[in-house]
Amino acid sequence: MANIGTFTKTSDGYTGVIHTLTMNLKAVQFRPTDKTEGKGPDYRVMAGAAQLGVAWKKIAKNDRDYISVKLDDPSLPRAISANLFDSEDGYDLVWSRPRPKDKADRKAPAE
Repeated sequence: MANIGTFTKTSDGYTGVIHTLTMNLKAVQFRPTDKTEGKGPDYRVMAGAAQLGVAWKKIAKNDRDYISVKLDDPSLPRAISANLFDSEDGYDLVWSRPRPKDKADRKAPAE
């Protein structure tokens, strides 16, 4: 797992930074949506006027609240899935590499 961002809670969302090898964003906001459908996102992830992704409120098996985040940008080869967790100093945006779903998805090591 890698911490790719740090955030603070605001009156209606979250604000913070995201740092990866391809992104260095200093003014990222999680803005609430006007959620009209049960499966629609709870937040839009924004950098200025540009939408970087969407996020949903979730509850883990241990009853811990977190936010599931999907980031996408033309500079990325594919969308990034991450989670926003409460931490000692605010909120951490944590990414971990997805695991293959079954053995057929795994590639044999190069010889």
